[in-house]
This record gives sequence, C-alpha cells and structure tokens, in this order.
Amino acid sequence: MRCAKIAAWIILGGLTCVLPWTSVALDSQSGQPRRQGIKSQNEPSAAAEMPEYIPPRRSAPGGRVGASTRGRDTPPTLSPLAPDHTGLTIQEQPSLYWYLSRPTSYPVEFTIIADGARQPLLARRLSDSLRPGMQRVRLADYGVRLSVGVPYRWSVAVVVDPDNRSRDVIAGGTIERVAPPAELRAKSARAGKTRAPYIYAEAGLWYDALTAISDLIDAAPEDRTLRQGRASLLEQVGLPQIAELDLRPSRTQ
Repeated sequence: MRCAKIAAWIILGGLTCVLPWTSVALDSQSGQPRRQGIKSQNEPSAAAEMPEYIPPRRSAPGGRVGASTRGRDTPPTLSPLAPDHTGLTIQEQPSLYWYLSRPTSYPVEFTIIADGARQPLLARRLSDSLRPGMQRVRLADYGVRLSVGVPYRWSVAVVVDPDNRSRDVIAGGTIERVAPPAELRAKSARAGKTRAPYIYAEAGLWYDALTAISDLIDAAPEDRTLRQGRASLLEQVGLPQIAELDLRPSRTQ
C-alpha cells in the first residue's frame, strides 16, 4: 500500500482555493483510496433481529392472570410469562414460565387444569425455597400431557398461610395445544435451533417461542443478543417490567 497526496479544489463564484494537503491510503493494486476499517464511535451499529410474535387470529377465551396479594405481609410478587390471550403450543409436554420478584421461603404450588374439569391435571408443590428470577415448569418432569384442542388454565401460588388459602399470591395463564401444520415442522427442521424462536413466534406459538429462546439462553447465558430477544418477546405481550428485570445481570439464573 502506498500513500499519495491529494489536493481538494473548491470553485465557488469563480474563486478557487486549495485545502490543506492530507495523506490518503491508496490500494496497492487499483490505486484508488482504500476504505479504512475503523468505525466511528458515534456510528450506530446495525440492530440485531428480534423475534416478532404474531398472536393467533382466533382469540380463545382466557389469558394472563396477574398476581394478587392479601393481608399485612409482603410476600414476593409473581408474573406469569404468558400473553393476555390463550397462548398456543404444538408440544404435548410444553414448558411454562413465570417470574419471581425476590427469594421466598414460602411454599410454592403449581396447578394445571383442563377447561371445564373438576380435578386438576396436576397439583404439585414446587419448592419451599426459590431464588428470584425466571422460573420454569417442565410438564414432562411430571408426566403431564396436553390434548389437542383443549384449553388449560395453569397457575402458580405462593402459600403465605396454609390455614388461610385466601392469602395466596396467585398468577397464571392459559395454554392450548394445537396440531402443527406440516410446513411448520419442515421449516423448523431446515432452520435449526437458532431460528426456532423466530419461526414459532411468527406462527403464533407463544410457549414454543419462549421455550426455544430460553433453551438457547441456558446454553449461552452470557449472550446478550439472546436475552434481548427474550426481552423483546416479553415486551410484545405487555410485560415490559419483567423484560427489563430479565436483562439485568444480577437477575440471571
């Protein structure tokens, strides 16, 4: 690479002036000015692509139920990571997510029940001691399977007083399993795991999109782009505060 001195001439109203000489790096083969590989600190970088959740066209009854607190105590708050409508899945044994605001030593119970049923499909105590942040319930861990076309209500309860269950802090959502279109499975197989959150989100499969990106985060917990992708999904269903908390390093699992 060689350098040449270039004079810049400006002609304004018949007047000619010469700007100061400057050194410009030239390409050794073409002789044309070579682009420097240095980026201005003020130049914005290209934004990473975020998953776009497209809610299903049919609006099934149900949706997100926020946590409620009763009594004098101040137990932790719960936030179900669910849309404000019935979220869909194609999995027989999907994962369900919720957020815990701070550590708790209160018992925490999980329940899932089919629409119109008298007895729950599962009612199980999760733990008597949970760390704050993102929580996950894998239905496969309990042998629970969802039927296609049946809405299910799931909930998490912090049991503040076992003798007075009206004081429970409760939150939950609604989920329904649907039959996967053949083209969706083919598209997912071709795309691979890294594109799965985008494919599921575009197909309106909330729980599958959230699980797919959460699995990627579990495998690469320091990947900021993945966490921003999950935060974007949460914001799209009206959970901006949880999205912000999930991005904080101190809140990572």
